[in-house]
Parts: sequence; structure tokens; C-alpha cells
Amino acid sequence: MRYLTTFILFLALSAASFAQNHQAQIAEFRKGYMDDFLKDPHSPLKQEDLQFLRFYDADSTYRVTAKAELLTNQPAFIIPTFSGAGSQYVRYAQLSFTLKGKPIQLTIYKSIALSQNPAFSNYLFLPFTDATNGSETYGGGRYIDLTTKDIKNGSIVIDFNKAYNPYCAFSSGYSCPKPPDENRVDLAVEAGEKNFGKGH
Repeated sequence: MRYLTTFILFLALSAASFAQNHQAQIAEFRKGYMDDFLKDPHSPLKQEDLQFLRFYDADSTYRVTAKAELLTNQPAFIIPTFSGAGSQYVRYAQLSFTLKGKPIQLTIYKSIALSQNPAFSNYLFLPFTDATNGSETYGGGRYIDLTTKDIKNGSIVIDFNKAYNPYCAFSSGYSCPKPPDENRVDLAVEAGEKNFGKGH
């Protein structure tokens, strides 16, 4: 019995340590995210706007390992933007995982234009919508950035704490892709970026 108690305590301490490390990782990610607004000459936000960025508290239960099935010979298709234009993408991989006890499937996309730029040739795009859109989060959905190198041995880690708003959430005049209908998550993803706290 003593050994069982020790093992349970070890598991509890390990879980607490992981949660603390995860919180630190997300804090660092968000600092970089905010810094990027100030580096981008086309950014919709200035230094004084950053105080209005809102996020859910880091929650490691929204960090999941998904099975990633690579898709081959996929035709290019247009993902429309909120401005009415669109960009060409291909479906790169099908993700399968469980979130909050619910089985979820999402698709990762690869931009045709970015794949031709050596600096972004590994870039993958995961846009999604969920039940928080229009209330706690931006109505047009959110994005997660990934790379082809993130897929290892047929799996990939998806951290919804890194979900962020498109520029369209902050200002008009931007061309932001609409998450395809196939990337609707039928639950409230209470992780990542919330609604911007300042009107535009």
C-alpha cells in the first residue's frame, strides 16, 4: 500500500510539474506573439493596443497528440477570405484525436503560394471554428501555425493554447482565410486567444 501511495504521489507531482512547464511555454509563446505585431510593418496593432489582447489561462488539457494521416495527390482548392478573395491550398494531412472526451477530426492545409517561398516551404495552416466563436472568441474562427517537421512518426502535437486571431479580428482591410466547414470543432475550445478587448 505504501508503494501505491508513493506512485500516486509521483504521478501527481509529475502532472503538476508538466502543467507549470506548459504554462511557462505558453507565456513565452504569447510574448513572442505580441512582439510580432510590433515587428510587422503591416500589423493592425501598435504598442498601446497590446493591452487589449485577451487570452484564456493556459490549460494543458488542450494540448493533444493527434494521429496525422498524410494526404497525397490532393487537388488545389480555394479557401475564401472574409474580403471575398481567396488563396490556393492543398489538404496536407488529416488529424484524428480526442478532446475533452470527444473524437475530433481536422484537416491541415498547405498554402500553394507559401510553399514556393523557401522561407515558408514547411509552413502548415490549421484554421478552425468552435462553439466559442461570436461570444468569447472571434466570430470568424482562429488559426494554429504548424510545420511539416511537427509531424513525427505519424503523429503531431496540437496545442489549442496557441490558437490566435486573424488580423481581421483587429481591423478591417485585411484578407483573412475562412476556416473550411470541415474544420468545425463541435465543442467550446476554451483555450488560446479570446475576443480583442478594443473595438475597431
